[in-house]
Amino acid sequence: MSERPEQHEDPVDAIIGQWAEVRPDLDTTAMEVFGRVNRLSRAIGERMEQAYARFGISRGEFDVLATLRRSGEPYALSPRQLSATLMLTTGGMTGRLDKLERAGLLRRSPDPHDRRGLRVTLTDRGLDLVDEAVGAGLAVQTEALSAALDAGRAGQLADLLRDLLAATER
Repeated sequence: MSERPEQHEDPVDAIIGQWAEVRPDLDTTAMEVFGRVNRLSRAIGERMEQAYARFGISRGEFDVLATLRRSGEPYALSPRQLSATLMLTTGGMTGRLDKLERAGLLRRSPDPHDRRGLRVTLTDRGLDLVDEAVGAGLAVQTEALSAALDAGRAGQLADLLRDLLAATER
């Protein structure tokens, strides 16, 4: 039998308790799960924002740099590819690209394969920054995860969330 840490009530428990009082007929399991996922996302999102702020970028700007970095050498994509990957409008993407280009973290240039297109490429400075920022962000996430779960339970949670995400994206 595995040892489980003592569970403490959280704000979601209070909400579920209130619903149980006024609507005892409801099965609130889904509300418990998604309420906690939403609160966790906000809490970690704020910590990630702070981690990236040390590098002079926002989470959204990190996402652009990280997408370019993950694409592999030569760390270049079209604005359309970036928009599709990040699920952003072209207007939202343009604003991010403008700021990152002014900061010297990426550059836009004509696409050699499409004279009407552009390529967005990480600069050396952008590559160095995103490599540092990804480490800082991952440290924040790892610290939060390991404070509550051992490696086995973290893996189980990752598997369960993958299953849940797959079912909701059908």
